[in-house]
This record gives sequence, C-alpha cells and structure tokens, in this order.
Amino acid sequence: MSPEYIAALMFGLLVVGLFMGHPLAFVLGGTAVLTAIIAGKPMVLGIVINRIFGDVLDNYTLIAIPLFVLMARFLSDSGVTDRMFETLRLLLSRVRGGLALAVVFISILLAATTGIIGASITVMGVMALRPMLQYGYAQTLTTGVIAASGCLGILIPPSIMLILMASYSPLSVGELFAGSMIPGVLLGLSYALYVYVVSVVRPELAPSVEPDEKLSRGELLRMLIVEALPPLALIFGILGSLLAGIATATEASAIGAALALIIVILRGKFKLETFYSAMLETGRTSAMILFIVVGATAFTGVFNITGGLRATQELIRALDMEPWMLISMMMFVVFILGAFLDWTGIVLLSFPIFLPIIQEMPDVSLLWFVVLMAVVLQTSFLTPPFGYALFYLRAIAPPEVRTGAIIRGVMPFIGLIVIMCLLVALFPSLVTWLPDVLYTK
Repeated sequence: MSPEYIAALMFGLLVVGLFMGHPLAFVLGGTAVLTAIIAGKPMVLGIVINRIFGDVLDNYTLIAIPLFVLMARFLSDSGVTDRMFETLRLLLSRVRGGLALAVVFISILLAATTGIIGASITVMGVMALRPMLQYGYAQTLTTGVIAASGCLGILIPPSIMLILMASYSPLSVGELFAGSMIPGVLLGLSYALYVYVVSVVRPELAPSVEPDEKLSRGELLRMLIVEALPPLALIFGILGSLLAGIATATEASAIGAALALIIVILRGKFKLETFYSAMLETGRTSAMILFIVVGATAFTGVFNITGGLRATQELIRALDMEPWMLISMMMFVVFILGAFLDWTGIVLLSFPIFLPIIQEMPDVSLLWFVVLMAVVLQTSFLTPPFGYALFYLRAIAPPEVRTGAIIRGVMPFIGLIVIMCLLVALFPSLVTWLPDVLYTK
C-alpha cells in the first residue's frame, strides 16, 4: 500500500472513530493497530511499543504533569480562591461590570497557579455563575467570561500543554513558559477590557451592583493583599526557580506541589480524606492525559514508519506557498481540529508534521510558531461542537441557562483570541522578547 493511501486510511479511521464517540486515546491506538495490519506490516507495532517505552514512559519532563495537577488540587482545597474572589467582588462592586472583571482577574491568577482547565472553569463557575445571574447579568456575558477566562490556563505558565509541547519539540519548557507569558497575560487583559466596554456600552447586560458598605475600600484592599500572598508566593516559587535556571520543569513542579501543600496546612484545611481525594484525582487526570500520549505515540509511530508522515509533508511542501501563507494554513487546520479534538491530540498529531517544515524556514522562529499555535489552541476549548469548556460549564449551570446562551457567550471571546493571534503574528517580539532577555547571553 502506498504511503498516500496509508495517510488517507489513518485519518479516515481517526475521523470515523471520533464520530462514533469512542475515547480519543483508544481511537488513536486502535487506528495504529488496524493500519499496521491492513498495510501488511504488523511488525512495526514492536517498534512502536519500544518507542512508547522510550519516548513516553521514560520521559523525565512528563513527570511534571501529575505534580502540577496535584498542586492545582491542593490550592483548590486551601480555599484561597474563594476568599480572593469574594474580596475582589466587594472591592469592584462600584465598578461597572465588576463581577465579570473579578472573574477575569481571578482566572488569570488561577491560570498562573493551576493550568487545569476543568478545575478553573468548575471553581469559577461554582463561585461566580449564580451570583452574576442573581445580580441580573446576561446569561451570554456571564457564561462567556467564565468559560473563556477559565481556558487561560493552557497558555499562561505553568501550563501542562506547554510542558507537553516542550517534550515533543527541540524547545525547553523554560523558553515556552517565557514566550507565552506576555501573550497569555495580554489575552486575559483583553477579556477584561472587552467586559468593561460592553458593561459601559450596554449596561443592561451588566447592571450596577449595590456596593457593600460594611467594609471600607482600604480594609478590602488589605484583605485582598493578604489573600493574594499565598498564590503569588506559589507563582514566584515555580516560575522564579524555572526561569532563573535554578530548577528544571519537573523540579519546579515538585516545588509548586510542596508549596501548595504548605499553604493547605497553614490555612488549617489539611485533612487525610481530602489528601487521599487529591491523590486519586491526580491519578485519574494524569492517566487520562498519558493514555492520550501513548495512543498518539502509537499513531504517529505507525504513520511515520509506513511512510504516511513523509507523504503528508511532501504534499505540504508541494503546495509551494509563501511561508506566511503556509503558516496561516497550518493555524487554520489547528483551529478546525480544535472543534473536534482536545489540545493533547492536536499537539501530538500536528507536531511531527508541522515542526520539521517550520525548521526548514530560515526566517521563522520555532518558538514563535509554537506559541502562536498555543494561542490558537485556546479556541479548542470553546468552539462547538466538542468544546470542553462548554461541557464543563453546562454541567454546573442551572437549568434556566440554555446551551445556546453558552455558545453565543463564547463567540466574542473566540474573536478576541483570533485578534491576539494576529497580534502575535504581526509582532513576533511579543513572544521572543522575554526569552531573549532571560536566555540570550
């Protein structure tokens, strides 16, 4: 069977398996096995198994994933986020759209301390969804800002997605963390600016909230600073040790998990049952991610050995496009894939095809390309029909909030992500400046 037919067969089986509703990890692995048998090359599965043990199970960097997941759970158990949101809500009560702004700012902080999308959206949804609806906020604005802000965790370090990207590219975790810092924070601030403008232009979408006069603004500000100190210490402990070159990503994740556990203990929230529950959730989340990694490794292994990868790359090269057109096409493919796959599958399927082609372009920075792709992947959680953020929010939303309102609510934020992609494309220094400062001697 020719490599072109193998490429068409594998992607065809992948699409069929996904639309039948099977889990992505098993679809990827099953496609690899079926293709190897149909192509008459079952022996390649032995090579693939060796690759799984060598590239996945023996990958030191991937140890950071369960440690960051554990850190996120510990921080959630500490109750820091709840107290900060309540304090910030009271502090911004006099500001038009203050509740929505509080959601954005707390989500940025959550993104810099957890990187777990499901956890961020669930926490913010439980804390903010009902209060915002009770104060008369429109369903579209309420659900849109919670869903979009909760997804910042895959872009703002420490991000599990960036760790996975680094482990499957020539880039270091530190470079990717530094490169994504400015675009991630700018995207979060653009959400806040959008919320404020909408609140001023269309006040019926975000009615004024009666200010709480029980505490002065000075007292509230002091409370906010006190509540913000633990997560800020966590952020500086992780990113400071990593960006300063003191620790690797895996060691920094261990520092983060230890600091988060200390915060839980100091706040008197430590219980054996919650500790046990945190360990179980960490195991489940990590296993889900690593199962997809194993399945994708099998898929790309068979795809490469049978010649499908080379045939696909040659097809792309044969298009003979200008570099900017080719990169635009790649980003469009990533955007479309985001409507059907999660970020793990997209990264593991596209990196082997895209990165060698990008490395052949003399004037294109690989770091810039990977961070641009990370910005585009923000949409993978928001775009229907399979946007995971939509399902997370639907699961905790009251019955009166319709799914259509959630989808309409995220559309403006998808537009803001596209605008940020254009800014990153037009101004590469947004990505490259900080890594150059930190790592160029």
